[in-house]
Amino acid sequence: AASVVATAGSGGEHPRLEIIVLLLVTGLVFWATHVYAHLAGERIVGQPWSWPEIRRSGLHEWAIVEAAALPAAAVAISWFGMSVNTGLWLALGVAVAQQVVWACLGAVRAGASRGQVFAEGFVNLALGLIIVGAKVVLKD
Repeated sequence: AASVVATAGSGGEHPRLEIIVLLLVTGLVFWATHVYAHLAGERIVGQPWSWPEIRRSGLHEWAIVEAAALPAAAVAISWFGMSVNTGLWLALGVAVAQQVVWACLGAVRAGASRGQVFAEGFVNLALGLIIVGAKVVLKD
């Protein structure tokens, strides 16, 4: 979601709506791609997929769509008294923050030590800041 926001322009006739749609469509396409890759990777040759398998994989990968929802909500909130550019920066901040939080929560859930949780958060923060840096350098 952070890379979508970072590369989204603030032009167009309805820039906020365009960015929201871009975030949600990108999230859904990435979700469907991950579901397909997961199913294809586990497929036994010649065996069709079952609906329960498809549903299980879809639910497992749903966090990809959720990752696009909060930045999209941040852009929607920006309709109330913020410029489009400020809304983009808000969405980018939300995307990076949730990237760090999800990484830390995943590490905790996996039983990582405090040091490992910190490392996961730090690496994800660094990756998010690289995207922010690219946006600054490229100046929307």
